[in-house]
Amino acid sequence: MYGQENDIEPVLDVLPDSVVATMEVRDRWFAAAAAPEGRAYFLGDLVRWPVGERIRVAFLGGDTALHRDIEIATRQITDTCNISFDFGFDPETGRYRSWSRSDADYRADIRVSFDQRGFNSLLGRDAITATIGMPGEPMGGRPHQGSLNLGGFPVQRPANWMGVVRHEFLHAVAFRHEHQHPLSGCELQFRWEDDPGYLPTTDQSGRYLPDSEGRYPGVYTMLAGYPNRWPRDRVDHNLRPRPAEGALIGTFDQASIMLYRFPAVYYRTNPNPCAATGNGIDLSDGDVEALRRAYPFDAGAAGVQNERRTGVVEVLSAVKELPDELRSALGNLARRPGA
Repeated sequence: MYGQENDIEPVLDVLPDSVVATMEVRDRWFAAAAAPEGRAYFLGDLVRWPVGERIRVAFLGGDTALHRDIEIATRQITDTCNISFDFGFDPETGRYRSWSRSDADYRADIRVSFDQRGFNSLLGRDAITATIGMPGEPMGGRPHQGSLNLGGFPVQRPANWMGVVRHEFLHAVAFRHEHQHPLSGCELQFRWEDDPGYLPTTDQSGRYLPDSEGRYPGVYTMLAGYPNRWPRDRVDHNLRPRPAEGALIGTFDQASIMLYRFPAVYYRTNPNPCAATGNGIDLSDGDVEALRRAYPFDAGAAGVQNERRTGVVEVLSAVKELPDELRSALGNLARRPGA
């Protein structure tokens, strides 16, 4: 099973620990704050952008040709739903909007960098939430921090670079990974633990392999090795199902661009109902449907979505015990892009 192209260990897009920690603190506080009033609280209502908004994008590094290619790749997202990306192209200079590590004010809502390892993105409006991440780190929700990273793109893009761009920009409009869909059943499909009696065996890079008796490592062991080197809790955070945080939950989509193309050895059976069937480059029909539900063109549906969000903000704003830091975060999440 190893050595085949579809069994190469994937490099997974993971947010820095400090970003994840601040997100989890915020989520726990907000969820607890809403509970006493018996009101349903959906974090998804806050991290989604308002329907119909023009979301500003800026770049740190890279050249105009790269910026243009990224803009073109994202049109597959914006052509299908009621949001748009403003990349700030200036026809007089021939350049796109930029941002810097010294910015005190937001140059853009989505701040693209290329200088960090791997590919990742904050979820939706966390990109403009100043309590996400730590001030001195490269990624977070402050004006001087990146919110979406495409590591190494100016030097060499991966073969599926358009799919990587679309995947990360879907995170940037609040989409999560499909294998963490609460109704997917994928938690029961992964081979979490090693085969009984497995003896840890690695290649020169530190990638875990079957042992001499043909016993296989499990997901926890494989992701602890090269190239991800994840501890157990990070595996759980990035692979286990996420709670149903919003009402906009459709059916599990095997063709989604948000579903990782895991090696066959990750699963209990092959073929597997959680294995990706899409090409990893284009949005699936399910992705398009989800975008249209989250950001509908219909004026009535758009109004309902935005009113839901306003209602959540009002409920949380009325909680007296909410810490000042989280009240500030709520303000950031409530403001309109560019304000």
